[in-house]
Amino acid sequence: MNSFLWFAAGAAVCAAVSICLLVKERGKMKALLQETLQKLDQAISGNLQDVTYDESMDGAVAERLNKLVEMAGTQRDRAQEERDAVKALISDITHQVRTPLSNIMLYTDLLQEQPLEKDSRLLAEKIRKQSEKLEFFMKELVRSSYTEQEMIAVKPEKIRADRLIGRACQTVEMEALKKKVLISFGGTDLTCCADLKWTAEALGNILDNAVKYSPEGAEVKIEAIPYDSFLCIAVKDQGPGIMEAEQGLIFRRFYRSPEAGKLPGFGIGLYLAREILSRQGGYIKVTSKPGRGAVFQMFLPLYHSC
Repeated sequence: MNSFLWFAAGAAVCAAVSICLLVKERGKMKALLQETLQKLDQAISGNLQDVTYDESMDGAVAERLNKLVEMAGTQRDRAQEERDAVKALISDITHQVRTPLSNIMLYTDLLQEQPLEKDSRLLAEKIRKQSEKLEFFMKELVRSSYTEQEMIAVKPEKIRADRLIGRACQTVEMEALKKKVLISFGGTDLTCCADLKWTAEALGNILDNAVKYSPEGAEVKIEAIPYDSFLCIAVKDQGPGIMEAEQGLIFRRFYRSPEAGKLPGFGIGLYLAREILSRQGGYIKVTSKPGRGAVFQMFLPLYHSC
């Protein structure tokens, strides 16, 4: 009987020790897995340095993580080099094409000022239209390159709304004159924190659509409205309006409404505008009803890291 009790007690002690060891090993394994997951998350985000060998990390796992870090770093550097190469290529192309294209348009204008026969005048007009089309495609090519995230590097600073609006209006001035569209604005003695160059690009894209879709002789109104934390720049046009089902789609990259018809465009402008604003802590929204035009509102921070 005593032997049986001693045996039972010994078995109980062994079982207890085994359970303790199992719990301890499971704790170590859990800690190892948690640390491995943490290292993997850091590697995915590109913030992981070389993994050190220690008692809490198995050597084989650490070795593979280091290989992953090296591969990720190489791929990241290669991708950045490719983006830089594309950016430089587009810059070179636009620079090389812009000067001769501007000369062609200038010479065509001078030619049209001369007394020409009907056939010659028609040919000059065709040259002018084709030159304008090529110029449009070049602008869209540049816009498309901007949609690469790393190419949009904003540096917010304190700027006046009138300066921002004036710079954006310059980009659509010629098209507005051709269609006799009046662009009016008020409430511009206000300031906000934004990158002037990029934000003018965003506002210019909105104005470009407003002029494009408004009928001849229409008015496009721009208004700056202050709120507690944001400055709102609203653009109201007299275009055909946007159906509610489409209002969430128009900010997608390369999306074009069926209502756009034969109007020129690649569906980049509004997408780019949203990206530019979001990188500055701002946002964009639209309100519209079919047949009653549209109002695009850009919200820019009043207080930022200026």
